[in-house]
Amino acid sequence: MTGWGSFAGLLEGYFTQRLMQQRQASAHTIASYRDTFRLLLSFIQKRLHKAPSALGLEDIDAPLIVAFLDELEKVRGVTARTRNLRLTAVHSFFRYASLEAPGNAAQIQRVLAIPAKRFDRALVPFLSRAEVDALLAAPDQRTWSGRRDHAFILLAVQTGLRLSEMTGLQREDLHLGIGAHVRVIGKGRKERCTPLSKNTRAVVTAWMREPLRATDQPLFPNARGGRLSAHGVHYLVSKHAAMAGTTCPSLKSKRVSPHVLRHTTAMDLLQEGVDQSVIALWLGHESIETTQIYLDADLALKEKVLNKTTPPGGTPGRYRPDDRLLAFLKGL
Repeated sequence: MTGWGSFAGLLEGYFTQRLMQQRQASAHTIASYRDTFRLLLSFIQKRLHKAPSALGLEDIDAPLIVAFLDELEKVRGVTARTRNLRLTAVHSFFRYASLEAPGNAAQIQRVLAIPAKRFDRALVPFLSRAEVDALLAAPDQRTWSGRRDHAFILLAVQTGLRLSEMTGLQREDLHLGIGAHVRVIGKGRKERCTPLSKNTRAVVTAWMREPLRATDQPLFPNARGGRLSAHGVHYLVSKHAAMAGTTCPSLKSKRVSPHVLRHTTAMDLLQEGVDQSVIALWLGHESIETTQIYLDADLALKEKVLNKTTPPGGTPGRYRPDDRLLAFLKGL
């Protein structure tokens, strides 16, 4: 295969047929994969001095993909986790290409064999109840944006919805009568309903009485009535976290993001004794194993377990310095 049918046609088919029609991928997934290939094609154009539309599939081999991933880390400074997300998008395309271009099977298999990069998994960050209270008190509710931000943060930290789910909420997604809940279509096009507490329902109900700024505006619009961008949400959360740090000093040492609010929901449920499988359903996790990261991070839960066990006995020893020569060799 050469010319348009070799790569450009495959890529177009991958997005329109595989992602949009067959898998019905979310807008977030499509945008993420699109950005990956925009970065990749820009890199290839500089490296091969060849226009993206003129590329053949055979031009994009495993060494070129690895070089692209290495540049992401060294030049753009992305983390290993982000590097792996870009590789996931590339692997997904080449799995599609393996069916459409069997003549390139050997080259495709070498690309699919590129391993994800291992990295140290840090404990998930989350907020304490006092930090959440300080964050909720930070927005100035005498203003329209302050009331919006207060309602947004409260709903996010009580439901644990993802950022894309929060910004995509429409007014009709909320049921505020008996059995109040919010309905979303999450990852994998899976629908889930999350119950609302009495306080959250009251705050959201009050927010929905605000005059509309545009027809068909989302539940939490920007100043023009449009959808809040991911950048806008990160900005408003970090702004209020900085403000809350003046009354809650522990927030000054934490990087508070929308995803930290989701982690906080999970940790709150875990510390209240909610079963791990229920937390996975609450958050919309594909697998219960994903929820394991919260067990790893919950030091208080581990301390409770320790208090219920009988630890092995031991006797303290007395420090005796090593021989000077042995100490020298040990220090090499």
